[in-house]
Amino acid sequence: MIAQVETKTYTAEEYLEAEVNSLDRHEFINGQIVLMSGSSPNHNEITTNLNTVLRMNLKRKFYSILALNQRLWIPQLNNYTYPDVMVVARPIELQSGRTDTITNPVLIAEVLSKSTKAYDRDEKFAAYRSIPSFQEYLLIDQYRLQVQQYSKTDANKWIFSEYSCAGDRVSLTSIPVEFLVADLYENIDFDVMPNPA
Repeated sequence: MIAQVETKTYTAEEYLEAEVNSLDRHEFINGQIVLMSGSSPNHNEITTNLNTVLRMNLKRKFYSILALNQRLWIPQLNNYTYPDVMVVARPIELQSGRTDTITNPVLIAEVLSKSTKAYDRDEKFAAYRSIPSFQEYLLIDQYRLQVQQYSKTDANKWIFSEYSCAGDRVSLTSIPVEFLVADLYENIDFDVMPNPA
């Protein structure tokens, strides 16, 4: 007989209280509190490069760029996540009663890790699509040159584009930004990364 491990289900209030006092970051998915793993140098470098590209292009425009430690609430599911990068149209909209949790991203970008890539492409993307303001999703591979772009064209309609050459030009549809794939991979050394599983 195999013993079953009982998993505790938490309320959003229990999660938020614990999260505010925690040194680590956790996501809140379907009543479960999930510890976020640390990131690699390539993951951080790509996140910084994207953040730089966005800041240069959106200077003096009505957007805020939020990276890594900004909590997002997904109201329809009552989930909380920490996307790698979000672009938010100003004014920033916060969850009622909170000053640390936003609700109105226009663009979300995730840098793919071996442990999270399937989740980022599937369940997480489905959850993000339930946010009314959300219009564009970027998935950036940290193990090879590859950027996947999902752009909303209408209710329940998304266009998929993929880029795998350094000279490929990515034109975002939700915000006035265009960049080369090479801009995201500046200073990235694929030789120091283990092969993705």
